Amino acid sequence: MSAIEMPKPDAAVMARKAEIIRELEAAIGSNGVIHEPAETLAYECDALTAYKCPPLVVCLPATTEEVAAIMRICSRYNLPVVPRGAGTSLAGGALPTADSVVIGVARMNRVLEADYDNRFVRVQTGITNLAVSANVAENNFFYAPDPSSQLACAIAGNIAMNSGGAHCLKYGVTTNNLLGVRMVTVDGEIIEIGGSHLDAGGYDLLGVICGSEGQFGIVTEAVLKILPKPEGARPILLGFNQNEVAGACVSDIIKAGVLPVAMEFMDKPAIIACENFARAGYPTDVEALLIVEVEGSEPEIAEQLEKIKAIAQRHDPEVMRESNSALQSDLIWKGRKAAFGAMGQIADYMCMDGTIPTSQLPHVLKRMQEMSKEYGLGVANVFHAGDGNLHPLILFDANKPGDLEKCEAFGSDILKLCVEVGGCLTGEHGVGIEKRDLMTHQFNEVDLEMQMRVKDVFDPNWILNPAKVFPMAVSHTRRTGNEKRAA
Repeated sequence: MSAIEMPKPDAAVMARKAEIIRELEAAIGSNGVIHEPAETLAYECDALTAYKCPPLVVCLPATTEEVAAIMRICSRYNLPVVPRGAGTSLAGGALPTADSVVIGVARMNRVLEADYDNRFVRVQTGITNLAVSANVAENNFFYAPDPSSQLACAIAGNIAMNSGGAHCLKYGVTTNNLLGVRMVTVDGEIIEIGGSHLDAGGYDLLGVICGSEGQFGIVTEAVLKILPKPEGARPILLGFNQNEVAGACVSDIIKAGVLPVAMEFMDKPAIIACENFARAGYPTDVEALLIVEVEGSEPEIAEQLEKIKAIAQRHDPEVMRESNSALQSDLIWKGRKAAFGAMGQIADYMCMDGTIPTSQLPHVLKRMQEMSKEYGLGVANVFHAGDGNLHPLILFDANKPGDLEKCEAFGSDILKLCVEVGGCLTGEHGVGIEKRDLMTHQFNEVDLEMQMRVKDVFDPNWILNPAKVFPMAVSHTRRTGNEKRAA
């Protein structure tokens, strides 16, 4: 049986389900409230599908004011609330509890303002990541963070998990591209934090909100930084006969002070799966593949690629293939962006998300291969090598008794290894339920207490996104203890 636990539903809440539904429907209309058990199944999990729990009710508001109305009702009933963007979380960040109200922002998906002189857009947070760039493309701008799920993932979830993507090496993650938010607090107040300018006065509350995993409030609008498109970009494929050698090449490129816009790593299982799926022209006779992309003017691109090729040559690459057309570049990225879907055709998998110093890549890659043999489970590596953000995909059979538990243990050991070499438990997927019980491996009791005190301020009764981020026992104690104090 899986080690992941969820809290037992509150019997008092379950008994008042019909009353709660009536109030929610009065607040936002019956077409915005889903409560039939067969219909709530669509919201029983996110992209971490190994764990499922249908919610009590799902609300799909169309405006910030409707979100506020829902939150006032939930706060009055002390109802657990699970914010949901597009449900693409790979860490169980949007997994409901049985007595929870899921508040999804999918209907709130418009661009509200675009200011090209001041380089920002104001959007509703149900809009997908890719749609932001699509809306500003005709004016030659783009939004930099680009998770692999960008076709589907919502800005709401990107903010909650501080998501990144392949291009975060140069442009940073969501927090580096977020200027302001409009947020509904736990008691239904609407507040503005930051704005359409850099460095708002006062405390950096925006930095606290971004990455808070929906535990401080529900972000309904966001002001995002947009950037002019570069003059050009070009990737190069580098193939090596050992994972550790590819890792050493990554480390040497970073040490040399070269800053590609992206540097992606794939090992042999991932290469073969992606090639079979996307027909991207990847070499399948190498053990490891790097995709390194640079951008700028043509002279800048040529200069950077020459430096990268010179560094790569010192590691005896089996393949060195520079893109010479837009079509080739598109195919290279098509293969990488399709990686998770491609692996899903082969086996069930759990995608981990740890971050390490780039100098530790050779050691960590070697140790993961050793762990794979120890656990008897395959592992495929696809990750953002430039900033050390690992995404090992552990392959298992969900229908084979004991395989999920072995997968969980293998993943736990990988994340512990990341911390032990000087990294951290997560890079861009968040903690969710997946890593919550590993938080004590990275943080001591005092560290966690300080973090929980911040949550106390925003959410005194701990109803927002319950059973996430902090160890289960600690979360339960905090929720029940705060309720008693409030009473």
